[in-house]
Amino acid sequence: MTKNLLVELGLEEMPAYTVKPSMKQLRQKMGQFLDENRLSFEKIEMFSTPRRLAVRVVNLADQQSDYSEDFKGPSKKIALDADGNFTKAAQGFVRGKGLTTADIEFRSVNGEEYAYVTKNEAGKPVKEVLTGIIDVLKSLTFPVNMHWANHTFEYIRPVHTLVVLLDDEELDLDFLDITSGRTSRGHRFLGKAAQIASADSYEEDLEAEFVIASAAKREDMIIEQIRNIEQTYNVSVEIDEDLLNEVLNLVEYPTAFMGRFDQKYLELPEEVLVTSMKTHQRYFVVCDQAGKLLPNFISVRNGNDQFIDNVIKGNEKVLLARLEDGEFFWREDQKLQIADLVDKLKLVTFHEKIGSLYEHMMRTKSIAAYLSDLSDLTEEEKAQVERAASIYKFDLLTGMVGEFDELQGIMGEKYAVLAGENRAVAAAIREHYLPTSSEGELPDTKVGAILAIADKLDTLLSFFSVGLIPSGSNDPYALRRATQGIVRILDKFGWEIPLDDLIANLYQLNFDSLVYQNQSDVMDFIRGRVEKMIDASVPKDIREAVLDSSTHIVRLQVEAAATLTEKSKDPNFKVSVESLSRVFNLAEKAGNQSVDTSIFENDHEQELYDAVTELHFTEDMTENVDRLFALSPIIDAFFDHTMVMAEDEAVRNNRLALLAALGEKAKTIAAFNEINTK
Repeated sequence: MTKNLLVELGLEEMPAYTVKPSMKQLRQKMGQFLDENRLSFEKIEMFSTPRRLAVRVVNLADQQSDYSEDFKGPSKKIALDADGNFTKAAQGFVRGKGLTTADIEFRSVNGEEYAYVTKNEAGKPVKEVLTGIIDVLKSLTFPVNMHWANHTFEYIRPVHTLVVLLDDEELDLDFLDITSGRTSRGHRFLGKAAQIASADSYEEDLEAEFVIASAAKREDMIIEQIRNIEQTYNVSVEIDEDLLNEVLNLVEYPTAFMGRFDQKYLELPEEVLVTSMKTHQRYFVVCDQAGKLLPNFISVRNGNDQFIDNVIKGNEKVLLARLEDGEFFWREDQKLQIADLVDKLKLVTFHEKIGSLYEHMMRTKSIAAYLSDLSDLTEEEKAQVERAASIYKFDLLTGMVGEFDELQGIMGEKYAVLAGENRAVAAAIREHYLPTSSEGELPDTKVGAILAIADKLDTLLSFFSVGLIPSGSNDPYALRRATQGIVRILDKFGWEIPLDDLIANLYQLNFDSLVYQNQSDVMDFIRGRVEKMIDASVPKDIREAVLDSSTHIVRLQVEAAATLTEKSKDPNFKVSVESLSRVFNLAEKAGNQSVDTSIFENDHEQELYDAVTELHFTEDMTENVDRLFALSPIIDAFFDHTMVMAEDEAVRNNRLALLAALGEKAKTIAAFNEINTK
C-alpha cells in the first residue's frame, strides 16, 4: 500500500534568485533521504513561491524494505585463539555491527576461512522513518543566511509554518520551535490561513487563498496574460527568460497589466529605457509589430485585478522617476570632456592593493600594443586599439553609469561617438567588457577583442600578483570568468598565440605602478580555463595529456582533445599510443645532444630517423594524428631490433636523442604517456 507525502516549509519572503535552486535542492535531498532509508516512491513533485518550499512524494511505500547484508571479518586463525575461543578482534568485529560472536559463521574464500556475519533488519513503518525529514530541512544550504529570535541556527529566512501530511494524516514534527500540522499561509493580502486537507488537495487548498503553489502554473499564467495583452493592444512583447524566472518567484498570484510613460522619453538611448524597465523595475518591454520601442511596459502584480488602475498609476510614477534621472544624466554627461574624465581616473581606486583605474588602463594599453603586434591587425586597427586603450574606462565617471552601472561600456560607446571618436574605437569601449558571463556573448571586432583580452590579462595578473588568488568556489573578483573570456576570444578569432609564451613575455614588461608576480600560479589557473573549453565528453586522461602538451594554443588543444577522443574508438589506437608512450618514457632520459646518423648500428635506427625528419604537421589535427600514428610500425620495429640503453654511452645517448626528437614533435599534440590504454 502506498501513500502521498506532503512537506511544506513556510518562510518569510525569500530573494527571488534563491527560490528555484532551493526548491531543486529540497527535491534532491528528499529523494536521497528516501533512497537511503529504503523507502520506494514513484516521483517527487515540486512547489514553490517566494514564501514556501514544498514537495509531494507520490506513491510512497508505507514501510521500509527489509535489509540484509553480509560482512566479512578477520580470518579464522585471527578470529579464534589456540583454545578455539573468539579473540578480541572477532569480538570487536561483531560489536561494530551490533551483533554477537554467536552470529559468526566461517566461510572459505580462496582456500582460507574468514569470519562472516549477516545483519538482517526488518523494515520500519514509514511514519517512524519520516522523523528524519527535519534533518533534510536542516541540511539545506543557501547563498545568504540569517538568524532570528533566540535561535543560533541560521537559515535563509525565518520559518513560520511546517506542513507534513501523509495522505490526510498530520505528522507531529518540530523544526525551530515550529510544530508541524496542516496550516499553511494564504496570500499576504488577499488570503487567510489555509487548511490543507490532504497531500492531494494541496494546490487547490492554497489556490482558494490566492496562492498558486506551482511555479510552472504561475509561469503559464504570466505568459498567457502577456499574450492576451499583446492581442488586445496589437503590440509585441519579448518575454525575457531570466526576467520571467525572477518575476514568477516574486509573486504568488500573478496578474499582468500594461502601463505607459511619456513619448518624450523615447528620445533617450534605448538601453537606458530597457535597463530602467527590466533591471530596475522588472518590467517587460513593449514594442510595435516592427520591433520599435513603444512608450509602454508590462508588469506583473502579486495579486488579483482589483484596484488595478491604482496599481498601474503607482508603477508609472515609480518608472517616471527613473526616466527623469536618465534624461538628466544623458543631457549633463554630454557636457563632459573625455580627456578630463580620463585624468580623473587617477583618483579612482581599481583595488587598494593594486592602484588606480588609470594605472590599470595604462598597463592594459601596453598589453594591448603587444597583442596587436602578435595578431593580424592592420596599422589602422592598431592605432584604434591604442586610442581605445587610452580612454576606455572614462564612462565610469559619467552620471549615467553612476546611476545605472549596468550600462558601463554601453554608454561609453555612445558618448565616444558623440564626442567624435572613431566608431571602431567606440565599439571597443563597449566590447571590452565581453563576455559578461562564462558562456556570454564575445566581441565582434578585432579591436574590441584585443582590448578585451588585454584588460582581462592585466586584471588577472594584477590580482594574482598581490595574492588575491581564487580558492575553491571563492572568486570575488570574477577572475575565472575573465580568464575564460581570454581563451574563448582567442579561440573565436583564431589567434594562435601560445599562452605560455604570452604570459612569459608579459612578465617582462616594466611598470612603475605594479610588478607582476606568481607567474606559475597564473599559468595553472589559465590551464584550468582551457580545460573548460574542452568538451566534457573527452576522457580525463586524454584531456590531461593534451593540457600537458608543449602547445599552449587554445584552438589546437581543443582540436587535439576532440581528435584523440574520436581516434580512441579505433582498434589501432591502443597500439599507436603504447608505441608513443615508450618513446616518451625513454626520451625523458635524453640530454640535449643532436642525432648523429654516423653511429647508427642498424637500418631501423635510420628508418626511424628518416620518418621523424619527414614528419611535418599541418593545420588539420586529424591529419596530424594520422601521420603520427602511422609511425607506430616503424617505432615498434626500432624497439624490437634496437637496445636503446646500450652499454656504449655514445650509442645510447644517440638513440635517446632520436627518441627525444620524435617525442618533441609528438608532444605538440599531447603527452601520450599520460593516456591510459588499459
